[in-house]
Amino acid sequence: MDIPYWGAIEAALAARETGKVCYIGFTEHKSPHILQTMLDQDFDWDTCQLPVNIADAHYRSFQNEILPELNHRDIGVIGMKSLGGRGQLITALGLSAAQCRGYALSLPISTLSCGIDSLENLQQDLEIAHNFSPMSLEEQRALLSSVSEEAGDGRHEWFKSTQYYDSQYHRDQHGFPPIN
Repeated sequence: MDIPYWGAIEAALAARETGKVCYIGFTEHKSPHILQTMLDQDFDWDTCQLPVNIADAHYRSFQNEILPELNHRDIGVIGMKSLGGRGQLITALGLSAAQCRGYALSLPISTLSCGIDSLENLQQDLEIAHNFSPMSLEEQRALLSSVSEEAGDGRHEWFKSTQYYDSQYHRDQHGFPPIN
């Protein structure tokens, strides 16, 4: 993979040296191999943000391919997309927010970033956090098994399997037409 050089690392290091930032990390939504390319760079990353959800285990899996290395290298893991991006793991797979968030929080991550777009969502997530108890491995396996067929082709992880979330800059870079 050809990685363009734009001086971002030097700018991030300068920001850390002047106290503007404490930690330097990166994120990726689309494919674990892109995260692996970043991990292969000669840099001591502090954090990495990646999708962590029930469907991920079955399609282009960040939690299977990348999470173990992040933990081995003591890189802080910021989980995201625990409901699938727009809640489709709840609407399409019939799961509850508590199941989805509980599964993600039961994995070896440092924190979970949750999109909150209403007071109702905030109250729901506060209740989930307040009542959280890690799932056993057996509970995790049973939940993963219950969605394996539906999750196997990525149809519920649009950020991985479609161009829906791709920016116009990157769409242009790869010769994809605009999304109207």
